[in-house]
Amino acid sequence: MNDAELKDLEKETKRLKRIASEHASQMHDLVEDRLPAAYEEIPAIAQATFDACRAWAEANARYVAAAKQAAGAA
Repeated sequence: MNDAELKDLEKETKRLKRIASEHASQMHDLVEDRLPAAYEEIPAIAQATFDACRAWAEANARYVAAAKQAAGAA
């Protein structure tokens, strides 16, 4: 993997982390401001947050592995 590909992978990981954080913020707002009246929103927000966090975790694992591989090749 070349430097440009590694930087692209890092950029994608950061983008997915931002998205996961935005979903976590929505969950926090639900808990802090709208429960218990908005309890029906819990499953959708929780699933979206879970999916976003999983996407970040997978991308982060790919980035960490690629970074280790690049460091070992240097």
